[in-house]
Amino acid sequence: MKNVDQVIRAFRDRGYKVTPQRIAILEVLEGNKTHPSADDIYVSLRRKHPTMSFTTVYNTLETLKELGEIQELTIDQRRLHYDPDITLHHHIMCTQCGHIDDIFADYTQAIQVPEEILRRFHVNGHSVQFYGLCSYCQDHGDA
Repeated sequence: MKNVDQVIRAFRDRGYKVTPQRIAILEVLEGNKTHPSADDIYVSLRRKHPTMSFTTVYNTLETLKELGEIQELTIDQRRLHYDPDITLHHHIMCTQCGHIDDIFADYTQAIQVPEEILRRFHVNGHSVQFYGLCSYCQDHGDA
């Protein structure tokens, strides 16, 4: 995601209203490396913005996704997470505590799409997801 001011300009350029709630959501996301869910963002803003609804958070995330400012992650089967880093990278999730980390490696050479698939599809993206136990859970968990 670009910085907050740049995203605000993108909102205005597309005719979206820029509200204090939307600005607060952008501020939570800017530089955020925790891959928050919509609920995480909602809970973090609820005290400062008591009138903000979960729907506002969700709709703002959907708009940011449509504008290409965030990635929606499906690595967690229980809930969606959001990543403001839209550069090509992958993720690993701890299967015990749910912590998600970034993996900045290019796997395009390692993953070969079979020729019979390439005859039927034009590949325009890929995602690699890893699962395992983080070091904290290895040291402190019942794994």
